[in-house]
Amino acid sequence: QVQLVESGGGLVQAGGSLRLSCAASGRTFSSYAMGWFRQAPGKEREFVAAIRWSGGSTYYADSVKGRFTISRDNAKNTVYLQMNSLKPEDTAVYYCAATLGSSWYVGYDYWGQGTQVTVSS
Repeated sequence: QVQLVESGGGLVQAGGSLRLSCAASGRTFSSYAMGWFRQAPGKEREFVAAIRWSGGSTYYADSVKGRFTISRDNAKNTVYLQMNSLKPEDTAVYYCAATLGSSWYVGYDYWGQGTQVTVSS
C-alpha cells in the first residue's frame, strides 16, 4: 500500500523558512514524479512544485519560483520542499503527491494527508 507522509509544517513569521518532508513507501517510485500542492481556506488546491524521481528535473509555480526548492533523497525515499522568504499568502495546507503521468499539474495518483503551514505577518 502506497503511503505518503508529510511533516515539517508549522507557524513561522513572514520572511522565515520551513522545510517540508514527504516520506514515500509502498512501492518503487523511480518512475514517478513527486509534487507538492497547497490549499488555502476558501481556495482551490494549487500546484507548487514537482520533481521527477529519476533524473531530478524540477518544475515550479511562478508564485514560488526563486523562493522554494524541491529536492529528493533516493536513499531515504523522501522528497523535500525548502521554503524560504515565506509570505502570509503562502499559508495553506501543503500536500505531497505522486504521479506516473507526464503532466506536472494533474493526474496524481497518491496523496498524503497534508501538513499545515501558517505564515504570520
